[in-house]
Amino acid sequence: MTTDTTITEVVLPGVVEPDGLQLHRRAMPVPGRGQALVQVEATGISFAEQQMRRALYPGQPKFPFVPGYDLVGTVRAVGPGGDDSLIGTRVAAVTKTGAWATHALVDVDVLTPVAVGLDPAEAETVVVNGVTAWQMLRGADLRAGQTILVHGANGGVGTVLVQLGRHLGLRVIGTAAARHHAGLRDLGVEPLDYRDPDLAARVRELSPGGVDAVFDPVAGPGVRTSYGLLAPGGKLVVYGNAAAVGTGQSVLWVFVKLLARLFTWNALPNGHRVGFYNFWAGSLTRRATFRRRLRGDLGHVLDLLRQGVIVPQVAARYPLGEVATALAFAETRSRAGKVVLEP
Repeated sequence: MTTDTTITEVVLPGVVEPDGLQLHRRAMPVPGRGQALVQVEATGISFAEQQMRRALYPGQPKFPFVPGYDLVGTVRAVGPGGDDSLIGTRVAAVTKTGAWATHALVDVDVLTPVAVGLDPAEAETVVVNGVTAWQMLRGADLRAGQTILVHGANGGVGTVLVQLGRHLGLRVIGTAAARHHAGLRDLGVEPLDYRDPDLAARVRELSPGGVDAVFDPVAGPGVRTSYGLLAPGGKLVVYGNAAAVGTGQSVLWVFVKLLARLFTWNALPNGHRVGFYNFWAGSLTRRATFRRRLRGDLGHVLDLLRQGVIVPQVAARYPLGEVATALAFAETRSRAGKVVLEP
C-alpha cells in the first residue's frame, strides 16, 4: 500500500494551447473492486492528446479531464478481493485517458507485466504504439519479401511499425522529413521525403510493381496517391486523420467522407483491400475478448523489446511538471519517436 496521501495530475480544461494545461493536486484515490492503483513511472504524449486539446479526437470525454493514453508503472494497491501479489509489480496498460498523473486507477484486467530490467520510458514507447503497429501488420496478412510503404515513419507508431516490418522480413519504404532519414536508415528503412512533389514517382522507382501495403496516418488528399501505389492485391491501411487538424472542418465529417471513399474503393474489382484501423474495435461489444487480445499483443511487443528486436525510440523525456513544454515539443515533430513524461 502506498504511503502517499495526494496525487498530482494534468488537467485539460478545454480547447487550449499547451501552456493552458493545468496541474492539480487531489487526495489519493482508492481502488475499487477489479481495480489497481498504479504509480505512474512513464506515460506518453501521442497524437491523440494533440487532437484532444483541440477537441478533435472522436469520443473524447467532456472537458475538463486528465489526458494520458497509456502508462508504465508499479502497482501500489488493489481493490477489495484483488490479488495482493500484484502489489509491487511493474505493469503497462492502455488507458485512453487518465495517465498524465503520478498515480492512476486502472482495471486489473488490462494490466500487462513488464519484464524486470526494462526502462519504463523505453517500455512506454511500445504500449499503444506497439499494439497498434503489431495489429495492423497482422491484419494486413503480409509475407516475408513483400514491400510496404509507411507514411510518418519517424512517428511514435511509425518507428515501431517499420521495425516490426523488418523483423517480419518485409522491405520497408518510409516517408518522413529529410532530417529523420539517417535514423530511419539505421532501422533498415529506405527513406523518402514526404514533401517531395514527385513522391509517388520516387516510390515507383523503388518498387516498380507497386507496394504490397501502405500504412497511412494522415487520411488527407494523399490517401488517393497511396491507393494508386498499391500492387495487385495490395492493402491500404488508414489509421489516423491527421489531415483534419487545422482544416476548420468537422472531424466527424472528414471521417465520414474518408469511410465513404474507402467503401467505394473496396467495391472495385481490382483485388485491392482498404480499411480504417480502429484500436478500440470490439471494446464495447466484446469487452473480455478485446482485453484479452490487448494483453496478449502488448505482452508480445514488450517481449520483442526485451529481446532487442525493437529499439526504443524515445524522442525526449520530461517531468510531469513540464508537461506544457513537453506537449509543445511533441507537436513540433522535430525528433523521431515518442515524447515521454516521467512523473
